[in-house]
Amino acid sequence: MVQDLNYLKETPSQTAGPYVHIGLAPGAAGFDIYQQELGWDIAGPNAAGERIRVEGLVMDGIGSPVKDVLLEAWQANAAGVYAHPEHEGEVEEGFRGWGRVITDFDSGEWGFDTVKPGPVMGRNGQMMAPHINLWIVARGINIGLNTRLYFSDEGTANAADPVINLIEWEKRRQTLIAQRSERNGKVVYRFDITLQGEGETVFFDI
Repeated sequence: MVQDLNYLKETPSQTAGPYVHIGLAPGAAGFDIYQQELGWDIAGPNAAGERIRVEGLVMDGIGSPVKDVLLEAWQANAAGVYAHPEHEGEVEEGFRGWGRVITDFDSGEWGFDTVKPGPVMGRNGQMMAPHINLWIVARGINIGLNTRLYFSDEGTANAADPVINLIEWEKRRQTLIAQRSERNGKVVYRFDITLQGEGETVFFDI
């Protein structure tokens, strides 16, 4: 007998927290489960290009750090090539281009080390500025949030980027720009993410 779909009720949804980090990044949560945990080594030791650190906070609508967030990062290498079967042999050995981190339970800070990506050719044939794709999940977020991190020292490339130019207001565009600095001789890009309210980060529906 075929059941009338009009009488079926929607399955209840559930947010990703508060224990998402235990299942997806157990090592960071203090659980020694895997011999090698996936996602922590983004660039690998053989990747060419400038070594950088990316770090920041994820903040709620009143500016308080959210301390149970998981972030996934996906990026091209310094030559603008993603690690993908279609590009076999075009990326360095060990370059994953993908990583997974969680926020510090006390401070809310997150961060990872990688290489600065190069410009990437978009599907429409337009060159995209160097960027890192970020996916964010946490308690209270029903659907993972997608955003991009661009670099403050890539002003010319950013101004021509087709994705940034989809954003009408300059103030909103600035929420996607990580600020460059140096600390102890190392390049650091600061990228704070605001989930809602004043200065809300631009998120993409993809």
